[in-house]
Amino acid sequence: MTFLTEERRMIQEQAREFTLNEVLPVANKLDPEKGDIPMDLRNKMAELGYFGILIPEEYGGLGLGCSEYCIVAEELSRGWMSVGSIIARGNLLIGSHKMSEEQRKRYLPRMAKGEFLGAFSMSEPNAGSDISNISCRAKKDGDSYLISGNKYWCTFADGADFMIIIARTSEAPPGKRHLGLSMFFVEKKRGELMPGCSGSPIPKIGYFGWKTWELAFDNCRVKAEDMIGEEGQAFYYATAGLETARAHTAARAIGLAQGALDDSIRYAGERRQFDKSISEFQAIRFKIADMATQIEAARQLNYFVCEQIDTGQRCDKEASMAKLFASEMAERVCSEGIQIHGGAGYTTLHSVERHWRDARLTKIFEGTSEIQKRIISDRLLGRGRN
Repeated sequence: MTFLTEERRMIQEQAREFTLNEVLPVANKLDPEKGDIPMDLRNKMAELGYFGILIPEEYGGLGLGCSEYCIVAEELSRGWMSVGSIIARGNLLIGSHKMSEEQRKRYLPRMAKGEFLGAFSMSEPNAGSDISNISCRAKKDGDSYLISGNKYWCTFADGADFMIIIARTSEAPPGKRHLGLSMFFVEKKRGELMPGCSGSPIPKIGYFGWKTWELAFDNCRVKAEDMIGEEGQAFYYATAGLETARAHTAARAIGLAQGALDDSIRYAGERRQFDKSISEFQAIRFKIADMATQIEAARQLNYFVCEQIDTGQRCDKEASMAKLFASEMAERVCSEGIQIHGGAGYTTLHSVERHWRDARLTKIFEGTSEIQKRIISDRLLGRGRN
């Protein structure tokens, strides 16, 4: 069966054209300035339905699968990874399968239209890959909960219209630290943090286009009815969508690498040394051949993972493989792209340096490369003692 059906090719071509005409010019201007993704660009993405790719048609979305989601994310990331990432803030369905029907009807149609985008607040200074170490507390107070504690790496905390927060509502029994965590869906005013929450942007070396925040909650009041699913079960809700999240990250990494390859091919054709184009030198030609091969290998692996997800097959091992391989590949390929550009690649005048900086992050978020290796090895060898 061919992965790229006619419908998917059309989706791919539309996203590619949109990226070349709309995303790249904006990224080339704003990334060096550390500027934010403009609302005009977000509105154009909303018109194309990109914020509702995974949302069912009955709630106003496109009702498509992980395959289409990753096809679009890859193309958008060829221009600016932040734009390939922001679509997750509408397709933010972590825990939505546990939402009440009233919550779905209230929130999902607005997400699909791009009018209601979210931020996800889970990580803490001492809780990254180890979700079970979350210490931020949510204490019951009448018909509300009061949330107190610190959060880290919350991207889009200021620009979001809502925030999903994971906090500890009860002590975990011995040996079961993952229990006792609950998930809350909190509406907020766009451009501000909610009452009882303060914070500051984290100084990053890349992933510009939006800000990533360190947050401090101090008795932030949340209605009890805004809890998603059952109390104490957030660990399972947060980990339920990891395959899709990792396929999305792999797609973003592949898009960055493809952008670096495209730029390198173009630059190699234009740059002349010793009276000929550098694209005629075997060293450059072999670099480009290796780059293209690595990208396609990552892409095909991710296509397989997307199909597994869309057909309901277990693929936690394969999703980790795709994320691991694609992110490691992207850093290598983008670094080679800089090498092909020579000194020009070490300036902000060419987008290849942006792709390189952003590719480095793909090895860290959605589970580090080391975490992916642990997942893969545990599936192959059984769980180790450490």
